[in-house]
Amino acid sequence: MPKRKCVGCGEIKSREELLKITKEFKSGKIVIEPSSKIFGRSAYFCYNKNCQELALKKNKLNRALKTSEDLKGLLDGREY
Repeated sequence: MPKRKCVGCGEIKSREELLKITKEFKSGKIVIEPSSKIFGRSAYFCYNKNCQELALKKNKLNRALKTSEDLKGLLDGREY
């Protein structure tokens, strides 16, 4: 079972326990899909809202995806 690290809290969990956010290789578009098979640079979050807010607040998500886009509104209004 593959393990991944949460960008927010740094905890290592199985991939099924985390939300996957991917920056597509060809278009550079940011895609939020928990079970995504999209090729590109990816980052993982716990389903915990605090982890998501912490990663956005400290620009950890931007560093993980190697992007300078404003990602603050990315997760607004999403339920997981």
